[in-house]
Amino acid sequence: MKFFNSIISAFAMYSRIPVPKIKWCEENRCYALGFFPLVGAVSGLMMVLWYFISDKLGINTVLFSAVSTAIPIVVTGGIHMDGFCDVIDAKSSYGNKEKRLEIMSDPHTGAFAVIYAAIYFLVQTGLFSEVRTLKTAVICGLIFVISRTLSGFAAVTLKNAKGNGTLYSFTEASHRKSVIAILAVIFAVCTLVILFISPVYGLAVIVVGFLTFFAYKRFAYKNFGGITGDLEGYFLQICELAMLAAAVIIPLIWGKIKCIL
Repeated sequence: MKFFNSIISAFAMYSRIPVPKIKWCEENRCYALGFFPLVGAVSGLMMVLWYFISDKLGINTVLFSAVSTAIPIVVTGGIHMDGFCDVIDAKSSYGNKEKRLEIMSDPHTGAFAVIYAAIYFLVQTGLFSEVRTLKTAVICGLIFVISRTLSGFAAVTLKNAKGNGTLYSFTEASHRKSVIAILAVIFAVCTLVILFISPVYGLAVIVVGFLTFFAYKRFAYKNFGGITGDLEGYFLQICELAMLAAAVIIPLIWGKIKCIL
């Protein structure tokens, strides 16, 4: 029951998918971060299904890419984009660590957050417009899962900048070794699948994911003294965008190189 309740807790917290109501307690959250990637699996499956439908119906690229951009927001309710916006506002303040943490707790949205969110969606939509094959669509779908495994690893292994908040309540309730083991299994399965689909492009996506993870750690420690729930949302959005870029741009570059050779 602990595993089942942890899955429900993960979906209740990180998605807008209806789930049965359970008691909100530490026991029911002890493995929740380990099952966090399952929320990404739903987004990934919906995105691949949308590609299949678009391909069969001859839906144009603009509509396909726009809906693909909207899918993860609809599934999650925008919780991670909210964190992205809060971090952008905090970083744009050029204040000290305490000031930045204070700004992230402010429910108001600043101009910089709106500007960067708009840029983010424009770039993401443009990248989705380059998804031309089912293989690429599957790789992009797996990105939603892989990004959440890396986010889960960060949550249970990196220093928390605050001694409270939603992320703190999840990490403190977590059975860390078990959560890491669950995340490792999910990450390994995703890696094997993505490398089977395309060894070169799949490896590029995984490498970019790891590079983003270490850049995030440095960014969070330097600017905030650790991680928070908002920073985890920021990382998730940046990680997904970076891996999506690798998935669609590297094949284009490689194709040009092969033509030259």
